[in-house]
Amino acid sequence: MTTRRLPPLLRRAWFSLNQAFRQRLAPLGITPDQFTVLRWLSEAGCQGLTQTEITERMASDPNTITATVRRMELARLLERVPHESDGRSKRVLVLPIGREVFSEAHLLALALQGRVLECLSEAEAETFLMLLERVAEACSEASSSGARKKD
Repeated sequence: MTTRRLPPLLRRAWFSLNQAFRQRLAPLGITPDQFTVLRWLSEAGCQGLTQTEITERMASDPNTITATVRRMELARLLERVPHESDGRSKRVLVLPIGREVFSEAHLLALALQGRVLECLSEAEAETFLMLLERVAEACSEASSSGARKKD
């Protein structure tokens, strides 16, 4: 009997999903990380987000987000504007081209999710996503508690 282990299963699923999504996004000229930035900004509405807020939502490091935002700004997908109350911060806003690219990419994302989850019944897919959300939260808590124990 083969033992199922969480880390290799999550890694294999994530790697394969990321590669499939990367291939689908290539004609739009964006990466999966750039799609995620556009998604967070689109969900935030017209006030946008600060780079710190993007970093937190993506569970990434500030240098990676800074480089990603810079590339997206050069591609005219978004812009950084001065924060209204914090002189050290900038708000990141989606530009019209970014909204168009996100709309197309969002359709690709939904289609890919549907294709991947079609191996499950509708009820199984809903249960799987609910359980995966709980596992993701537990992983986040484990990461946070591990950081606190080092202090």
